[in-house]
Amino acid sequence: MGVLDYFKSSSPKATSNTSSTSDQDVEAISTAAKGTDPSSPDNAPVRPHTDAVDDERVAFLDTFTPEEQKSIVRKIDRRLLITIGVIYLIKQIDVNNAASVKVLAVGKPTNILKQLSMTSDEYNWVQSIYYISYIIFELPSNLFLKKMTPRVFQTRICVLWGLVLACHAAVRNKEGLYAARFFLGLAEAGLFPSIMTQLCSWYRSDEMGKPIMWLFGIFNLAGILGSLLVYGISYLDGKQGMSSWQWVFLIEGVVTIAFAGLIFFIYPDYPKSPRSAKWLTPREQKFLEIRLTENAPRTQDAAFSWKEIKDTIKDVRMWSFMLAQVLMNTGGFGLSWFLPTITTNLGFAGLPRNQLLNIPPAAAGIIAIIIAAWILKKAWVPRPLLTVTIVLCEVATFAIFLGTRHRGAIYTACVLGSMFSACLAIPFWSWRTSSLSGTTGTAFALGFQSGIGQLGGVVGPQIFRSKYAAGGYKVSYGVCTGALAGCFLANCLNWYLTRNLEWDVRRVRLQRIKAEREGRLFTEDEVKFFNEREHFTKTLKKQETGDII
Repeated sequence: MGVLDYFKSSSPKATSNTSSTSDQDVEAISTAAKGTDPSSPDNAPVRPHTDAVDDERVAFLDTFTPEEQKSIVRKIDRRLLITIGVIYLIKQIDVNNAASVKVLAVGKPTNILKQLSMTSDEYNWVQSIYYISYIIFELPSNLFLKKMTPRVFQTRICVLWGLVLACHAAVRNKEGLYAARFFLGLAEAGLFPSIMTQLCSWYRSDEMGKPIMWLFGIFNLAGILGSLLVYGISYLDGKQGMSSWQWVFLIEGVVTIAFAGLIFFIYPDYPKSPRSAKWLTPREQKFLEIRLTENAPRTQDAAFSWKEIKDTIKDVRMWSFMLAQVLMNTGGFGLSWFLPTITTNLGFAGLPRNQLLNIPPAAAGIIAIIIAAWILKKAWVPRPLLTVTIVLCEVATFAIFLGTRHRGAIYTACVLGSMFSACLAIPFWSWRTSSLSGTTGTAFALGFQSGIGQLGGVVGPQIFRSKYAAGGYKVSYGVCTGALAGCFLANCLNWYLTRNLEWDVRRVRLQRIKAEREGRLFTEDEVKFFNEREHFTKTLKKQETGDII
C-alpha cells in the first residue's frame, strides 16, 4: 500500500475527492522526506487542531461542487480585487507622476525645478524623503489594522493622502515640497502591507498568484494612465495662474479624496465580518474561512498577539526576505524613478510627447505580469526558481545599460528592465505570503518588511546623481546591477529556508489542478499542511518496520 493510499484509508482528512497518486509520486515524496529535518520551522504546527475538527471541516467542504467554489471565488474577485485595484491604481499614478512632473515644461519658466529653484540632485530627494517617512510609519500604520476594520483603515489612508497630495500644488520652495512629500509618505504608509494582509484572509496560499497579478498589473497600468494624464494636463500650463505640475498634484489629490468616500461604503472587511453578510451567505462566509490553511489570518483571531510578533521576529525568514526586498527595490526603484528623465534625454520626441515614451515599458510590464501569473497558476516551476530566474534577467538587462550608449539599445533596456522588475513581484510576494502566520504576525511581518524594504526607495533615486551623467550613468547602472546580484543570492537563501513549505504548496497546487481537470473538488490535503514532511517520515518508518500492511 502506498503512502497516500494509507492516508486515504486511515487519515481523518481523507475524502472520496482525494486525488490518486502514482508510484513515482510516492517515491519522490519518500526521497524528499528522508532528507528533511522535522524540527524545521516550516514543519512546526501553527494552530492546534483535533481529528474531530478536521472531520467536520472536510465534511463541510465536501458539500460544495467545483462550480460552486469557483462562483464564490469569482464573487470575491469582483468585490475585493476591483476595489483594491482602483486604490492601488490611484496611489501608483501619484507615485509615478512625481518623476514625470520633473520633465514637464522642461526649459520653460513653469518647470518645477525652475519655479522652486531646485537642481536635479535636489529633486531626487523628493522621492527619497517620501520613502523615509514610509520606513518610519509603515509598521505602526499596519498594526493599526488590528485596531480598526480594513474599510475604515483604507478610507483613512485615502482621505489623508488626497489632502496632502492636493497641498503639493501650494508649495513655493523646495523646503515646502520636501515637507509635503514627508507627510504624503506618512499618509500612505501601511497601504501595501495592509492589502497583502487582507488578501491572506480571503485567498489560499496557492491562489495568491491571481490577486498579486491583479495588484501589480494595476501597478503598471498606472504607468500608462499616468503618462496619458500628465500628457493631457500639460496643456493646462498657465491656466488660472497655475503651472502644469501644480495642476497634476491638485487634480490627483481631489480625485483621491472623492474616491475615499466610495471606499467607505463598498470596501469589504473579512469573510466573517458583519458587513460581509450583506453580500455573502452564512454558508459562503464559513466556506471562505474554513478552506484556508492553518496559518492564515482569520476574523476571530485575537485582537492583538504579542506572541505572534515575538515569533515573527525570531523567524530568520523575515530577515532574509527583507534583505531581498531592499536589494530588489534598490535596483528597480532607481530605474523607475529615472525612467522619465532617460526617455526625455534620448531625444526621440519633443515636449510634451516625451511623456508617451513611458507607455511601452509599462505595457511590457503588464504582459510580463500576466505571463508570470500564468506560469504560477500552472505550477510548472517552483516560485523560488521563477523568482531567481527573473532577477538574473534583470541583471542581464542592466548589462545593456553598462555596455552601450546607443539610443535604441538604451530604450530597449528600459522596456526590458521595467518588464522584469514588474513581473518579479508576482512570484516573490506569492512565495512570501505563504510563509506568514496569524493575523497579528502577518500584519507585523508585512509592515516591518515593507517598511525596511523602502530603503531601496530612499537609495534608488540617489544613485542617479548629476555627477554620473558625463559617464552615461555607468556608475549608477553598476550599483543597480550589484544590488540585483545581491537580491539573487538573498533569494537563493530564502529558497533554502522555505524549501519544505514550497514543496508543500506546489504539491497541493498540482493536486488541485489535477482535480479540476477531472471535474472534482479537491477539498483538502491528505495530511497537515505545515507538518507534512514529518508526517510522511513517520509513516514511511512504520512501513519499513511492517507496522502498516
